[in-house]
Amino acid sequence: MGSVLLQAERLYPTRNDVPEPIRPQLIVLLNQLLADASDLQTQAKAAHWNVKGPNFIALHKLFDGVHAAVAEYVDLIAERAVQLGGVAEGTARIVARRSDLEEYPIGIADGSRHVEALSCALAAFGSGVRSAIDEAAGLGDAGTADLFTEVSRGIDKWLWFVEAHSRPEMS
Repeated sequence: MGSVLLQAERLYPTRNDVPEPIRPQLIVLLNQLLADASDLQTQAKAAHWNVKGPNFIALHKLFDGVHAAVAEYVDLIAERAVQLGGVAEGTARIVARRSDLEEYPIGIADGSRHVEALSCALAAFGSGVRSAIDEAAGLGDAGTADLFTEVSRGIDKWLWFVEAHSRPEMS
């Protein structure tokens, strides 16, 4: 995260009234979620491209919907970092180094295995976003916390949709 810290130390001027001393911390947080969201976006697309089996068309369309929604979250997160005077560090190489998500299992084809893998990725990202809500709120930035809340609600919805394709088990 060294480059994020260097970028966050040098803020671009803005009249945004989020206190300057907390903006670098928020930008670091935003760039971490940007890496995770970008990784999730590519994982959803990998599932979309590679799924096979009797539920192909339903899952193919579902995974594309997840990809499109996450692409919107990526944009919201990146733009918030820039609104606060930072830099959105979302190149593929930076994302690959920073993402906290597990590597997506590329060698799978079966729809149920893609459902499991994408469910795990969505759940892990959702957990990270919920932690970020608390962190942003603790820093006193209701705007960033609200953005993360919006993303959290959306991820929970997509997790529900993907998990609905799992075999139901009662606990």
